[in-house]
Order: sequence, then structure tokens, then C-alpha cells
Amino acid sequence: LYGRGSTDDKGPALSWLWVIQAHRKLGVDLPVNVKLMFEGMEESGSEGMFEAIQLLSKEGKFLSDVDFFCISDNYWLGASKPCLTYGLRGLAYFSCSVQCCEQDLHSGVLGGTVHEAMTDLVQLMASLIDSSGKILVPGIMDDVAEVTPEEDALYETIDFNCESYKKENKVASVSNKLMYENEKDLLMARWRYPTLSLHGIEGAFSGTGAKTVIPAKAIGKFSLRLVPEQDPKRIEQCVSDHLNKVFASLGSPNKMNVTLLHGAKAWLSDPNHPNFAAAARATEKVYGLLPDYTREGGSIPITTAFEEATQMNVCLLPVGACDDMAHSQNEKYNKKNLINGVKVLGLYLHELGELNGPKPSDCRCVELTPEELMEPGAFMRGFKCKCFM
Repeated sequence: LYGRGSTDDKGPALSWLWVIQAHRKLGVDLPVNVKLMFEGMEESGSEGMFEAIQLLSKEGKFLSDVDFFCISDNYWLGASKPCLTYGLRGLAYFSCSVQCCEQDLHSGVLGGTVHEAMTDLVQLMASLIDSSGKILVPGIMDDVAEVTPEEDALYETIDFNCESYKKENKVASVSNKLMYENEKDLLMARWRYPTLSLHGIEGAFSGTGAKTVIPAKAIGKFSLRLVPEQDPKRIEQCVSDHLNKVFASLGSPNKMNVTLLHGAKAWLSDPNHPNFAAAARATEKVYGLLPDYTREGGSIPITTAFEEATQMNVCLLPVGACDDMAHSQNEKYNKKNLINGVKVLGLYLHELGELNGPKPSDCRCVELTPEELMEPGAFMRGFKCKCFM
């Protein structure tokens, strides 16, 4: 099924409605109460959504009695094996502007007489990262956690192949080379380490043909994907300090400004939580195998917003495949994924309905101590008390 938004996220979003429709047509009661939240502004900053979540999480409001959250807004790691996602990277999106005059100038008439903004900006952008992918901004890696043996073990059984990855992402026919040729190293670089990407330059000539213009103002756009423990505000300070230092070393009289356009913290959940266990059982019943447990390099800020506002667990249950080409040409949603996705989501609700014990949202217990949280059966996310299911 081809079309803009078919896999991101019209197909998966509609699948929840088809689950409800199927129960109604079959005369089967839903095993749990279901509340749906659809957002139409995720690609433009989710303005107002985070404030709404805070408001709706207050006592007696729409989200106050929700026990489990499930989001289907990401994709499988591969094209054939399903997965559950327990971590997302955060985001710090920047603009860096350099201005040399009030309006664009003719390079033939005035070239060589003014300090050009583009020349400064290109050097600033080049100071952020090298061709091997190493971030050159001091302090960025300071808060990155070490890989634990438990985390390292999760990568051992993941179904992933570097050669297939190159083909799926259209790299094989061009450079045919990745930053890492080892599967584990590549996945860690994609999921659990920060990255910096240069996106473009606003104000520069980018059309076809040749235009001999000196831009009056050039604005570079770049972003960092953040990992747990990294604070966008601290990252903003590191980036600002670095670019100001580099700009000062250029000795340029131009005006430079750095702005954090958008920041979001990373999200990391516990794949052993009952919410994930229910999703895993549902997946196994449909596909005949347990899903991989993955993290994602992208960001879904609403995930953290739900958990922080309600203290309930969020599970990412993707139904689309890795080669769906979201946001790109010929975006698609496989019919098989659509049909099986509806089955998985429906069974997931029934697995939740089988859980026993107190409602997580009703719990008002005193939180466990750090030592008690280490005991078997204590839940690091969602339940933080002495309640058991």
C-alpha cells in the first residue's frame, strides 16, 4: 500500500480502530478499557501536546486512570522479524547563523572586499564532526553511560545483517560502506550513542544552474541525537561554547548566533515490564516467535511525556517494516504487516486483560528504596512500589 504517511503513521494508527471495529462486528467485548490519543502535529513540534498531557494526567482527567500505554509509531529492525522497542534517543536541533551584510551581494563586483558569511559558516559546521562520525564538540560524551553486561547480552540474539541494511537504505549501490561493519557496533552507534548530523544551509543558493551571489546571511541546521542521562540544556551549552570559541578563532567581524530550536530527552524503559511481556506474548501467538527487543535512533518525545506525567509504563509496539521508507519516496505499508498488525494489537489487549493484581494507576504506595528496586519482581518503570501483579 503506497502513499505518504502509509506506514508513518496512518496505517498503524488506523489499526487500533480496526481492532475495535473487529470486536464490535464479532460481538466480542474488549477485555480492557481503551483510550485513544491521535496527534496530527508530531512533524511540526507537537505544539500544545505536552501541556495537554500534563493537564489530562491530573486526578479525574482523561489519562489519570490509564494503566498501560502503547504506541505504534516506529518500525521493525528488519523486514521479516517483529520487535518491541524499549528505548529512543532524544534530540537537540540547532541553527547557527552568520550575517555579513544587510542584503545579498554580487560576487563579481564585491567578492574579495567583504568577510563572507558562508565562508565562516562552513568552517563552523566543519568543526562539529569529522568524516569518521566522531563528534568534535567537547563535553558531549561526558554523560554517556557505559555498556553493562546485561545490555550487551541483548544484542547477541537480534536478527540483523549489515549487508541487508546497506541494501534497504540504498547505500549498497553508492558507497557500499557503513561506519561499522560489525552488527553489534553498528546497532550501538545507531541506538545507544549520541550522533551529530548536518542537515542543510538556509539562505544559500541551492537552485539549478549558476548564481554568483554572496549570501548576506547563512543559517546552518544541524542536530544531535541524545541518549539517556544527556540533558538538552547541557548539550546546548556545550555546543554554544564550542561554536563561540571556534568563531572567535576565525577573527571574523561578522555576527554569529547559535539557537536551540528544539530539545527532547531520550527515553529508556524496562523490557521486563508486564506491559512488554503482554506485547511479546501477543507477537509470539501471531508470528510464532518471540520479538527482538530493540532501541531506536529516532525520537518520539510524547513517549517520555506520558511516562513523566502519569508514572505508567509505555511500550512501543511497531507493526511496520524497516524498508517501508517512511518520509521518503514510495512510502509503503505491507498488506501482511497491516493484517498481522491488527491481530497483534488485538491480542495485546487480551493479554493485558489476563493480568492480575492492583491497577497501576490506582496505586498510592510509598516508593521503593533503590535497594528494594533491585529485588526480583520490582519494576523499574511503572510500578515503583510494593504492589505485584
